[in-house]
Amino acid sequence: MDDPLRLPDDLVAWIGAVAGGAVVSLDRKPGGGRKEAWFVDVEVDSTKERRELFLRYDRSDPSRTGDPWTLRREATVYLALQGTEVRVPTVVAVHPQHQAMVTERLQGENWFSRIADADEELGTARDFMHRLAALHRLDARTLELPGFPDASTPVPDLVRHELDEWEGVLAFRGGAVDPVLRLTLDWLRANVPAFEGPAVLVQGDTGPGNFIYAGGRVVAVVDWELAHLGDPMDDIAWLSLRATQERFTHLPDRLREYEELSGNRIDEERVRYYRVMAEAKLQVMTHRRAESEAEAGLEGGDLGNRLIYGILHRRLWFEALGEVAGFELTPVETPPPHPPSEHDRLYASLLAQLRDVVVPRITDPLALARTKGFARVLKYLAAVNADGPFFDACELDDLAKLLGEPVDRLEDGRGRAADAVLAGRLDPAEYLGYAWRRVARDNELLRPASGVLADRHWPPLS
Repeated sequence: MDDPLRLPDDLVAWIGAVAGGAVVSLDRKPGGGRKEAWFVDVEVDSTKERRELFLRYDRSDPSRTGDPWTLRREATVYLALQGTEVRVPTVVAVHPQHQAMVTERLQGENWFSRIADADEELGTARDFMHRLAALHRLDARTLELPGFPDASTPVPDLVRHELDEWEGVLAFRGGAVDPVLRLTLDWLRANVPAFEGPAVLVQGDTGPGNFIYAGGRVVAVVDWELAHLGDPMDDIAWLSLRATQERFTHLPDRLREYEELSGNRIDEERVRYYRVMAEAKLQVMTHRRAESEAEAGLEGGDLGNRLIYGILHRRLWFEALGEVAGFELTPVETPPPHPPSEHDRLYASLLAQLRDVVVPRITDPLALARTKGFARVLKYLAAVNADGPFFDACELDDLAKLLGEPVDRLEDGRGRAADAVLAGRLDPAEYLGYAWRRVARDNELLRPASGVLADRHWPPLS
């Protein structure tokens, strides 16, 4: 497996060549998921001055993962937006073989929730709405987007094109598709909004965390690998998703500002459709992800973050689907109290050591982020040790009622229920109710690790 803290020699040499000097510093930063973030310093040959650059790099091979949301696709959008009203980093070069792009490094922050001053927070949020409105005001037909559909295509056809792309990913990766995802995809195809307006460039995954800010203003909008052509309400849905992950002032106020700046009326029904679509997309992206990454030697990453954001998005997926499809989200059971066991004390001791001894002595940001991720995993394992058997018994009861016969093993019951609903032998509404309760129980087991995320829900639109 590649060393995640080391770049290939040929990639480092290429950075120096395109930047006009020698690479003198490489520092991987936390965040970015599979697409790594690196600060790179280059000493320019002609002046001996230090040039500060940013490298975005993806070690995965799209020919093995079937992933259309590549860094090369993102680079296409960066290049198309250079010099427009939409502020993006200045591209220095895109590697001809590696999934790698070098841009000028920007000064600023990306964690919106870390803004302490209320005026700066509000100013930054308002300025982002200006950037989003500017994006949607662009005539997509004038942008050079090789590999994208024709921007004159009707928006409903573009939505179907994206759903077709997802089906291609699922087929390429193989394996059993989650029945809830299959039901969701069927619902999305049957309910494509009849929007007649022109297509816009949709960033996808837009909002707090995916822009850089400084001094109450947006310096640049970043992370464009999910960009596509479509409905402006698609981006509003993604904004509401990211505003669930990370607070973003009062969203209805920001949406009224967006209406004035863009000329686009917020259509809540379409936003609700695209909320389902956004969460379904995340499920498609992670379909067989663990196996695909293992094959590519990419099993690492922040395991704690994967756990807490994985369950957050599954829960938001069900909440969005329940809102449009009308099935009930029943509350989860409460585990009975129990005396602490030896394992409980061991987990508590490990977490205390990490918090009080290990974390305060770590100065490297990436190592610190990973260590906090390990703590999240330990909190989850402690909860599974304490309450997992109770929730397993609850699910076995659910499966027995669903299938009309006793179930002894969870794996067997889950498989039989999945087969039954996909074959039409089981009422989809009943299956969705069962699947929701499973997600809600997982949310409770991850509550100690998730913190405030365990109780985050879609924000109101008005």
